[in-house]
Amino acid sequence: MSTIDLTPTVDIRRAEDRFKSDFGWLDSKHSFSFGHHLDQANTHHGLLLVNNDDIVDPGTGFDTHPHRDMEIVTWVLEGSLVHQDSTGHNGVIYPGLAQRMSAGTGILHSEKNDSWRLSGDVHQDPVHFVQMWVVPDEAGITPGYEQLEIEAELLSGGLLPVASGMRKHDGHAAIRIRNSHAALYVARLAPGQSVPLPDAPFLHLFVARGAVTLEGAGPLHTGDAVRFTATGGQQVTASEPAEILVWEMHASVQF
Repeated sequence: MSTIDLTPTVDIRRAEDRFKSDFGWLDSKHSFSFGHHLDQANTHHGLLLVNNDDIVDPGTGFDTHPHRDMEIVTWVLEGSLVHQDSTGHNGVIYPGLAQRMSAGTGILHSEKNDSWRLSGDVHQDPVHFVQMWVVPDEAGITPGYEQLEIEAELLSGGLLPVASGMRKHDGHAAIRIRNSHAALYVARLAPGQSVPLPDAPFLHLFVARGAVTLEGAGPLHTGDAVRFTATGGQQVTASEPAEILVWEMHASVQF
């Protein structure tokens, strides 16, 4: 990780320019290089290596697969996702519930669409979620899992720290990640509501749904992202109901 001198930049990445993977059961859009999509100039921003925007059909999902030395945070927008892993943890992730998996020395897990509902007829709904990966402070930690319901706190409309390893969030973040330089915030905004972005060497703003206006940069829509370097403090204002995800990062991965 590095905290070298930086040039202030605001780099807007539009939704339609993301890498795309369509496997029939999975519609996935990648903000960074992922899987067979490789661009050496687009591997990460700060400590964030993955920002995948996934829609999974009902009755399908990711079969058991391995991860290692990564902090994985999943945020569901619609539907529900069943998680099971090799350490014995399992749970259903749904909107308003923060979830983190520490892959550490190695973990196997599966993620399945659990949005089958019975009410006279069978209703089959896709699950839509954003999965984000950041590197841990150190390799080889013990794998772990945590989830916590924070729906009520989201009603404030402000930037809510939902996953953090930063000391300033001790006792105030919903879940802990094993990186002392990174924090994820979520805000659900009604039209006209604004939030200020934190100041940090690296920020990543993702419009998970809706539309907002970024001070000094103009309108952003669902799937748009902004990579900030050595800046912050800008106002983000909803022009329609919106949900945004913001990573604050005080270091960067160096490859």
